[in-house]
Amino acid sequence: MTGELKDGDTEEEFLHSFIRKQGNIYKPNNKDMENESLNEKAMEDVHTKEIDLVNRDPKHINDDVVKVDFEDIIAEPAGTYSFDGVWKASFTTFTVTKYWCYRLLTALVGIPLALIWGIFFAILSFVHIWAVVPCVKSYLIETHCISRVYSIFVHTFCDPLFEAMGKCLSNIRVRATKEV
Repeated sequence: MTGELKDGDTEEEFLHSFIRKQGNIYKPNNKDMENESLNEKAMEDVHTKEIDLVNRDPKHINDDVVKVDFEDIIAEPAGTYSFDGVWKASFTTFTVTKYWCYRLLTALVGIPLALIWGIFFAILSFVHIWAVVPCVKSYLIETHCISRVYSIFVHTFCDPLFEAMGKCLSNIRVRATKEV
């Protein structure tokens, strides 16, 4: 945009055209405002994203902990087999019991525990953001100040003292001899 009026344009049309090309706060065209709106959209998506009902452990948190199948608990070594029907019934009983017991427990206890864990991690985040990090930053600022004062003290008083002592004692020689 050169900022010049074209032939036949009124000043109002020019201004309207200029504002549309530059973008406004509602529909940004410039890169900075567009990136800000994308960041805001990404923040909204975190809270409104759809959950994956197929892969419920995408970060593999419980792969090695609670992945328990029938074969992991009950196994018959070679030569010691039960009846095939008993083995199949045992497998079915174990699998169905584990499946429905887990579903029943999650239906009864899962939502209250999700509420408790949500509150717990909200409090933990709050304390970390509003208390722990500011305290640590404050501590680091204060220790930096103290370390500067300590460093000045050491360089002012201790360095000359130890340097003088080193020069005075540098001519001392220690010789070890064996007595026969």
